[in-house]
Amino acid sequence: MLEMRPDCEACGVDLYANSLGAYICSFECTYCEECALAHANLCPNCGGELLARPTRTGEMLMQYPASTTRHHRPE
Repeated sequence: MLEMRPDCEACGVDLYANSLGAYICSFECTYCEECALAHANLCPNCGGELLARPTRTGEMLMQYPASTTRHHRPE
């Protein structure tokens, strides 16, 4: 199950589990669409491909809530 991190690691923008616009690598590093594009869809942490993160909605989001741990790393 994906951790569903709540923010972009690069800019800190909120990324909701039930909304489009989040991108992740195989290590679940999470970025907004703008930051993913700025990095040519390559994770700046591991070099892996950044892909659109699926959403989690409804009952599944209630049963398995998104993480509340923020990962934004100001430069």
